[in-house]
Amino acid sequence: AHSEPPQVPSAVCAVQNAPSFWHITGTVPGTGCFLSKEHREQWGEGKLSLHCICWEKKKKYLSCAGSGYESASKHFNPADLAVNVAGKSFLITGSNSGIGKATAKEIAKRGGTVHLVCRNKERAEDAKGEIVTETGNQNVFLHIVDISNPKEIWKFAEQFKNEHKLNVLINNAGCMVNNRELTEDGLEKNFATNTLGTYVLTTALLPLLEKEADARVITVSSGGMLVQKLNISDLQSGSGMFDGTMVYAQNKRQQVVLTEQWAKTHRNIHFSVMHPGWADTPAVRSSMPDFYQKMKSSLRTEAQGADTVVWLAVSSEAAKLPSGLFFQGEAAESYFAHQWGQLSCLEL
Repeated sequence: AHSEPPQVPSAVCAVQNAPSFWHITGTVPGTGCFLSKEHREQWGEGKLSLHCICWEKKKKYLSCAGSGYESASKHFNPADLAVNVAGKSFLITGSNSGIGKATAKEIAKRGGTVHLVCRNKERAEDAKGEIVTETGNQNVFLHIVDISNPKEIWKFAEQFKNEHKLNVLINNAGCMVNNRELTEDGLEKNFATNTLGTYVLTTALLPLLEKEADARVITVSSGGMLVQKLNISDLQSGSGMFDGTMVYAQNKRQQVVLTEQWAKTHRNIHFSVMHPGWADTPAVRSSMPDFYQKMKSSLRTEAQGADTVVWLAVSSEAAKLPSGLFFQGEAAESYFAHQWGQLSCLEL
């Protein structure tokens, strides 16, 4: 991370491993920012990558790490989260660790029925025990599902619809695999988990959500999507050099577009997609070890990373905002209007 650099009007925070187009243009895609020759040399040609956007045009610092949370939290309204959600059902994917587990705890504390959807049974059982012990809420249920496996997801969703109700779906499960790997179905693993898995689970559960008043779908994306233009021509990332960070960013862009489209076609459900900031989670440690080592002293806690997810899931104020927005903190923007997120009717 760097102190505020001159000549950068609206962006730039932590940097490493830049996409090649920075070498040519010196611009930060999606931000309108120009990186001067001086800064490209200072930060290392070919060693830059935007990990978060954190200067707005007014030059107000919007750190995506811990210090930014402390500043932004001064403007939070505690009353928004002073709610009892007993009787409501919440399904959270990837909830055995990190932001997913922190979200599950906060919802369980408020009386909600929590369904943990996890891939690893042992870790999931440990997480369930921890949540029940800390919150005293016995209405915590475990489902073992591999979100990178479409058939497994669909089978689970069909069974879930017959046995449970659902008020809020939280798509949190994700991965950043830095080498190109294929699933047993021949799908690139990042796409299978982050995009296709999210799509299949959400689509399968929409009929169940439609039955409830104030139904919501929240997808945990990333501000990293701002460095990627939507690209539907190579969903499997099979051409060119494979860059796991950029594939992940592309998947997160895809999640934002999916959210916008769901919001247009399912008016009775409130959809939102959000960036949790950079938090100290197992996923960050394993997927971005260099970034973690440089930033670990200033990363958000898991609970701080989960705060916006919880707000979107339980706050009555969140439901008053338009469906389909992207949130960073409790601030919302619609990124679909940006040219990098646009699709033609034919492509849709």
